[in-house]
Amino acid sequence: MIGLREDDTPAGAGSGRSLASLVGQAFAAGGWLQSALGLEHRPQQATMASAVAESFLADESLLFEAGTGVGKSMAYLLPAILHATDTRRPCVVSTHTIALQEQIEHKDLPQCRSLFGLVEPLRPYAQFQSAVLVGKGNYLCRQRLVQALRNKTDLFGGPEQDELARIALWAETTRTGLVQELQPPPTYDVWEWVNADASACSRRTCSPENCFYQAARARIRKAQVVIVNHSLLFALVNAGGLAPGARGVLLPDDFVVLDEAHTMPDVATEHFGLNVGSYGVDRMLKGLFNPRRKTGLLKKLGSDADRQRVQDALDASEQFFGFVADRLLQKQAVTRVREPGFAETTILDPLRRVADSIDRIASTLDEGATKDDLEDQKKRVASCHDRVRAFLDLAEEEHVHWVERSGKRGQIVTLRTAPVDVAPYLRESVFGRGVSVVCTSATLAVAGQIEPFQKRAGAEDTHAQIVASPFDFERNMRVYVVADMPLPSAQDARLALDEVIDWIGFCVERVPGGSLVLFTSHGDLRRAADTLADRIAAAGRSLFVQGRDFSRSELAARFRAEENAVLFGTDSFWTGIDIPGPALSQVIITRLPFEVPTHPIAEARAEWVRARGGNPFAELGLPDALIKFRQGIGRLVRRHDDRGLITVLDSRVLHKTYGRQFLQCLPTSRFVRIDRATRDTKFKSME
Repeated sequence: MIGLREDDTPAGAGSGRSLASLVGQAFAAGGWLQSALGLEHRPQQATMASAVAESFLADESLLFEAGTGVGKSMAYLLPAILHATDTRRPCVVSTHTIALQEQIEHKDLPQCRSLFGLVEPLRPYAQFQSAVLVGKGNYLCRQRLVQALRNKTDLFGGPEQDELARIALWAETTRTGLVQELQPPPTYDVWEWVNADASACSRRTCSPENCFYQAARARIRKAQVVIVNHSLLFALVNAGGLAPGARGVLLPDDFVVLDEAHTMPDVATEHFGLNVGSYGVDRMLKGLFNPRRKTGLLKKLGSDADRQRVQDALDASEQFFGFVADRLLQKQAVTRVREPGFAETTILDPLRRVADSIDRIASTLDEGATKDDLEDQKKRVASCHDRVRAFLDLAEEEHVHWVERSGKRGQIVTLRTAPVDVAPYLRESVFGRGVSVVCTSATLAVAGQIEPFQKRAGAEDTHAQIVASPFDFERNMRVYVVADMPLPSAQDARLALDEVIDWIGFCVERVPGGSLVLFTSHGDLRRAADTLADRIAAAGRSLFVQGRDFSRSELAARFRAEENAVLFGTDSFWTGIDIPGPALSQVIITRLPFEVPTHPIAEARAEWVRARGGNPFAELGLPDALIKFRQGIGRLVRRHDDRGLITVLDSRVLHKTYGRQFLQCLPTSRFVRIDRATRDTKFKSME
């Protein structure tokens, strides 16, 4: 794991009175944030900062919902830096989106540093350090690069050798060694042999002076604030993390802030399970020996018998995953597995024999990079064997098991598991580590209650607090609800979608500025885009469609820049997109964001709740939809002077008993009912 503190320096005692006093003076009316930086005083932000500081001092956890505009990041970063410096303990800040991570790194932390430099009592903290934590596999290892260049004719064919030469040329100029800097991105087959995710890249063999990864580790060890994303955080925690009984979640004796924490249970569920796929097995084995290209680690080191074992394992893998696809994935891309013995164990013995070969060869070598690479490969093959074995046996009783097909042509077959209830895992690995964990988001609560989130996150005994947004939604937001929209029943699905598409065109034509249209179905999004493309172009506006030409971040950037565009988005655009000003003047909700409970995880959770006498819709489906609805609504007003419209094209909020709860999620108490007969007279923009 990157960033473990390996010195023996004890943590400082710090001063609780000092932290509370400094935080109070910084966030008070007329305090340092106002006087030194000219920031607006926000009472809600002061409340949050005080609660966070108390949580840090007591090493107790906290759930804090803070509405849009409270200034959450400054409310936890400033106390975190002070506390980390005083106690000589690292603060780990985890986010879900890259956008928030970049905001913290490039805006919020520099703002804290500026404040510390301007205010005399805070100057001792001005030299705090921060670092962004990324996985080992993102870094180039110069030693492994040298090793790969030395063995390039054994490891690579002609095109891969050219790619290796390109990486070597880049290595002479890069300052970070991060793969994200290399454009176009390197091929997997080559990068696998030069990145730092191997035993050959260690403190024994590499130093911060000549190794990008070791230099990053050194920065992490010195940093008061370590920034990470939820996915990497839980990947590292699930990989073993700290020793049993040690204090800390990710780093020894750390304390943690999880921003965008409403996503935490779902992200954790992804990582506390098993994942082994045909593509990964194929790449792993061909790295040892590729029969077609006659390349790989065993080309020179192994015997003909060793290489034949790899060939046998490749054949067995192809047959095994092919059987799974033919039996379970012919008619659908995802199939749940309920009983063991659904497939023969033909892949297991060949994998075991490959691991035995690697172990025998490694035992004949002296210590060095080649031996390290072989031992790494043995661990990977053995791990693959054990994971396939566990899946076939359905060994994890509290997990749901399924197989899925992916890739452009559906050629990748993956075995997957996930815990049905992630709460025990989070209770043990996050909230039970003896340190403060602060979870914050604009949407933790359902109908003003955080208990559903507490239960799902394993944080039932954690103190919770809510502060509202300081924005004037009554003045700056207008909400329309279409009252005569056909309900989205199966028999009227096409009619309902036709109506939705017509309403989207109507709304877009009448509201200047950018319009974000949120869908719950990729199929509906594509049909709407095809139908409305000419109509939107005729209005002189660009149409950006998720999943077509650009990545999510590029779509958001182009949409923001045009200030009069239309963006059609699905799941990932309901949250995390921040477009202030007239570039986003309207959000259109096409359907209430209920998940169709057909995925194995959703299906298994529903069964689990039902078996305990509960109601899956009330306990799972509705709370999740309400949170996502709040997130979608929250895309509109991002600053005090933002103004715009919310239009809900789903009449269930008016006609279903649960609809009242969606209306209660609106940040304004008023909404306007419109229908086809009245829309021309009632529907008006904010201008």
